[in-house]
Amino acid sequence: MARTVGVEEELLLVDARSGEPRAVADAVLDGGPWSRELVAELQQQQLELNSSPCATLDQLREELRAWRRRAAGLARSEGVAVAALGTSPVAVPPRLTPRGRYRRMAQAFGLTAQETLTCGCHVHVGVESDEEGVAVVDRIRPWLPPLLALSSNSPLWQGADTGYASYRYQVFGRWPTAGPTRGFGSAEGYRAAVSRLLATGILIDQGMLYFDARLSAKFPTVEVRVCDVCPEYQDAVVLAALVRGLVETAAREWADGRPAPDDDLALLRLASWRASRSGLDGALLDPRTFRPAGAHDVVETLVAHVEDALKDAGDLYTVRAGIDRLTSQGSGARRQREVYARGGGTAVLRDAVRRTAA
Repeated sequence: MARTVGVEEELLLVDARSGEPRAVADAVLDGGPWSRELVAELQQQQLELNSSPCATLDQLREELRAWRRRAAGLARSEGVAVAALGTSPVAVPPRLTPRGRYRRMAQAFGLTAQETLTCGCHVHVGVESDEEGVAVVDRIRPWLPPLLALSSNSPLWQGADTGYASYRYQVFGRWPTAGPTRGFGSAEGYRAAVSRLLATGILIDQGMLYFDARLSAKFPTVEVRVCDVCPEYQDAVVLAALVRGLVETAAREWADGRPAPDDDLALLRLASWRASRSGLDGALLDPRTFRPAGAHDVVETLVAHVEDALKDAGDLYTVRAGIDRLTSQGSGARRQREVYARGGGTAVLRDAVRRTAA
């Protein structure tokens, strides 16, 4: 049986007429029984939706579609809409969600917390133990930058083109634990590393371990956090399938006694930066050699790496169709730039609203 897979998506709340982000998350969520599926986030201009653990991609697809529509319906009651964008394409002052934890984060991290209005996509895949989970985290590290490139959907920031396909990744990188990690070696090594980080007193709690991939503190899963939120839910399903394939492939390598790659952390950071800068419209670094290669070739290398796991889960067709669509049409970043050139940031927001709940 295939591993369970679940997705968290962060969405912007925008004015239904002007398209500008609106700080109304508390009003949108007020009184609704959405304690797990729809929740507030760091800023009042966004909310988060959560799928359940799904056994099949069909189930995940239906859940994401349903919860996006439910979020859109709740937002509509407050005169706003939801938009799946990694960053706001128009200038907006973020407004912090008035919660104890978020207030503590703002006090501890100042402008970093105040300016962080970004929307990501987090994929959870079930693992059988912490030991297996850490073995997976250690082995998937070089394969995460291609996922970032595929999901890149945040080229615009405060009304300007940043030159990056995923500027969300750059903004989020200001948090002290964000980004790729070294190998941990074992569950004991992972727990020891986490304990050392928490003992510094800098982090509010374990939830602030913003690694690109980590063990979930709440669920028996590996959580991959590197991706931008996808403009369409079908693309999020493709990413989820690839992450599940990576987890299964890594777990099999560990079970077979194959060692984790001993990749230099500096190279992993460069690969992530390259993916954030170029997306699918330039060179990436090959996960096996860390030499430049075309984005299409790197994506094909990723698919080939997890192909057996995709076949066994019945996911290969979905992934192939999704990859063909993304590599031919481009990522969300390319679409945003095309719309921005025609109508500016508000046009990008309106276009995103149409695509988010389509």
